[in-house]
This record gives sequence, C-alpha cells and structure tokens, in this order.
Amino acid sequence: WNRKREQIMTILNVAQTAVALLWTLGVGSSASFALANKEVKPAESEEPQAIQVMFVNQTPNEVIDLYWVDPRYPADTNDRNKLVARIAPRGGWEATQTFVGHEFAYELYGKVHYVNPRMPNNYGEEFIVLSGDKEDYRVRCEVSVNSKSYTDFFEISVRPYWSPRGASRFLELVREKYYDGVAINRVLPNYIAQFGIAKDYEVRSKQQEIKILDDFPNYVRFDPGVMSFAGSGPDSRSTEVFAVMPGINEDELVKFGQNIWEVPFAKIMGDLENSALTKFYAGYGSSPDSTLIYEEDGYTKYLPKKFPKLDYIDRCYVVEEAGIDALSEGEF
Repeated sequence: WNRKREQIMTILNVAQTAVALLWTLGVGSSASFALANKEVKPAESEEPQAIQVMFVNQTPNEVIDLYWVDPRYPADTNDRNKLVARIAPRGGWEATQTFVGHEFAYELYGKVHYVNPRMPNNYGEEFIVLSGDKEDYRVRCEVSVNSKSYTDFFEISVRPYWSPRGASRFLELVREKYYDGVAINRVLPNYIAQFGIAKDYEVRSKQQEIKILDDFPNYVRFDPGVMSFAGSGPDSRSTEVFAVMPGINEDELVKFGQNIWEVPFAKIMGDLENSALTKFYAGYGSSPDSTLIYEEDGYTKYLPKKFPKLDYIDRCYVVEEAGIDALSEGEF
C-alpha cells in the first residue's frame, strides 16, 4: 500500500505541475473555449508562445496608460510596472509583441484593471478593448421613417466585450460620420433591417476595401434588436450591418450566427415593437442591389429612380461624445 500510495502521489504531483504550466501558457480553464474557436495553441514546450496584441481605447476622453507587469519584481516595487504606451481616447491603439499569459495593467475611472493575452487567432493576434468595467457605448442614429414622412431615432448599445473588433469598427465608422445619409437598403419585416453603404462614392469605395478579421464566437443569442456585421466569408466584415427585427420566428432566429463572421456586437435598446425599426419603408424588401448601390451613380440615380421610397439615416453619433466633436448637421 505504501508503494502504491507513493506512486499515486507522484502521478498527482506531475499532473499538478502540468496544470500549472498550462495555466502559465494561457490555456487553463478556457482550453475548451479556445479549442472551439480554433485558437493557435502554444507549442508543446516550455517556451512561451509569442503573440501580437492590439490594445484599443474606446473611452470618450480618457487617456489610458498601459503597463506591462514584470513578474521578476515584487508587487510593491517601482520596477514591476513598465509603461508600454499612453493610448489616446476614441479609438486610440497600441500594437505590441508579447507572450501568451503576460500580464498588463491600466487604470480607468479610479480602478486598476489587469488583462492577460490568452487567445490568439489563426494569425497569432489578439484584439483587446480597454474598457474596464464599462459594458457598452451608446450610439444614437436619427433616421427617416415611413418613407421619409417624418424622423425618429434608435439607440444602440455597442458592446466591445461581445465583439472587440466588430464593436471597434462600428464605433470608428460612426465617429467618421460614415453612416450619415446612408440608405436603409434592405428591410424585411419580422426578419432583418440592413444598412451600411455610404452616400459618398469615394468614401464607400475606400471603406469597402477595408476588411476586419473575425472575432471569436461569443455565443450571444441573436434576439430581436441584436446587431451584427454582414459578410460574405471569413474575415470579410467591412461596413454593412444588420439588426434582427422584432417578430422574427424561432426557426429563422436560430440560423443566425452559423457563419463565423456573424457575431453580435451591439443591441438596439428600448421598445422594439414601436421603434424606428418597424417604421422603415419595407415595400422593396431585398430588391435594391448592393452591387449597383456601390456604383458611382448609386445614390444619384439608381436609388432615387428605382427605390424612391427608401428611408435613410440622417446621422449617427456616440452619445457620450456629443460635446467633444462637432456633430454632423445631418442630411434632413
């Protein structure tokens, strides 16, 4: 029995050492989630895995000082935290080469937060939004409804923790006033409303070529009001987004998210049944051809002549930033 007991204890010690090593390399309790997302796994060695990390600051006006936490020094010494960068607000970023499991720290709204890069994608990269405890950023879109009969608005809760790349891309486009004047070009009641092709030809041509990498699936349910980027394949998200309409049936609802690029990044807030979503002109359905809208005369001839009753976005803006940058005068 004593010999067997020693053998068992040896096995347990080896197992504990292996678990500790996996945790250090960033596998730990998230191993099954990472595996489901085709994470690039650390090599089976004691060498830490290199990773390229993009840290992004989406706060309205807070400059974030990002520090690398050097484990070689005690917590109470000045040498432990090494400044990596001062990251500007409203989409400022810092790209740094580090290793899986390394720890970074930043202070936001009086509280220190720690982040550990653990989930590189197939390109060995991770995208981290530094938002602290802040769950969302509110975007308001003022729109025409009932075939431009009058104006209304809807408010979007943009959630970086759902989809870091998707949320950051949408906020970037809103700040650039990309969606001002955009047509709600696809409206299918009890299904989706879609928009995202800019009014200005040069702007839409340029932005159409900018694609963002896919986020990891977040398994957020596509309920009514949830928004996602539209896409055509892996790493194809650009500018077009859609919102799930109220009244959608469960059979249609469960189909969303089956494509890797369909990841929720936001949700429209409030009473959806009586919101602007249900008031967009829907008589054309999916008839407007997005390929033709992208053409040079898409907004000057194609849409006004073929689809004169479409509704449009007047302007979109980040609510908390309304007093920081000048708002667009809108289209109406």
